[in-house]
Amino acid sequence: MYLCQSSPIFDAMENTMFKSFISKILSYQKVAVISHLRPDGDCLGAQVALSLWLQKNGVNVSAFNEDSIPNNMTWLQDFFPVSKPSKDQFDDFDAFVVVDGNALHRFGESVELLSGSNKPIFMIDHHPDPDDGFEEFISVVSASSTCELIYQLYKEHNPDQIDDQAAKAMYLGLVTDTGSFQFDSVKPATLHAAANLLERGNFTPNIIAERIYASRPLRQLKLLSLALETIQVHGKGQISTISITREMFEKTGCNNEDTEGFVQYPLSIEGVKACVLFREDGNRIKLSLRSQSNIDVNKWARKFNGGGHKKAAGAWHEGPLEKAVEEVIDAGIEQL
Repeated sequence: MYLCQSSPIFDAMENTMFKSFISKILSYQKVAVISHLRPDGDCLGAQVALSLWLQKNGVNVSAFNEDSIPNNMTWLQDFFPVSKPSKDQFDDFDAFVVVDGNALHRFGESVELLSGSNKPIFMIDHHPDPDDGFEEFISVVSASSTCELIYQLYKEHNPDQIDDQAAKAMYLGLVTDTGSFQFDSVKPATLHAAANLLERGNFTPNIIAERIYASRPLRQLKLLSLALETIQVHGKGQISTISITREMFEKTGCNNEDTEGFVQYPLSIEGVKACVLFREDGNRIKLSLRSQSNIDVNKWARKFNGGGHKKAAGAWHEGPLEKAVEEVIDAGIEQL
């Protein structure tokens, strides 16, 4: 089997970064791979594929996440188990790798404490402005997803180690973090990577699509119906919002993970350049921001204790909901 050739997105310096990461991480015997809180397809796919790669190369590896795996992605557990870390469990590991996040606070309290442990922490991620302090990292903002970086890691080391399970895990991340290959983060190399994963894994795209998009419970559609009623436009129709309240969760029996994908609906309105999803989450308001224009939602989110990419970001507001909508929209209109 061949490895698809593609227009490179990685320059010589970045390729050296991969080689250095591979050399150093494989020098450790017991490694923990950790994905970020509120896990999505890219972080879980990257975590599972990386764990499989480490295992294939003689490393004793375990995977952890402080939150639960979304129901439509629990099938990844059949490839490699991801568990919640217990107290002091991290003491047994020689090194750690965090994936799809470049600041330790994104991975939970137990991971933040590792910064004072003197044990090496590695990072693989594609978000801008990484924190300092990592032993070694792979950080490429131009990559479509962290799974595209894991694919490149396999390619640099030994692409024949991509089996059906690793291929499906990485393909999941490519699909979910690119909006099914619709975002402008998709480059020719991204599609070549996807094609090669389909070939090496010997599966068709519908296998993954049906697992993550065609298995919605009825309660989720009822929640979506309520949320759609809240859609509003602001800034002369250039910014849209959608809101999800605790009352809606109680009425439908849904939880936070049932809101996955809702943010795309207000963004699809004609003339809208950017949108914000507001979700009541405990005593705070969770913000999900998306852009399909020159509006930089990463800069927007940073005004509200968040960040991410130019076209997709997340943040928090102390609330209440009405105040959050007013202040967040005012900040967005400044960019118009």
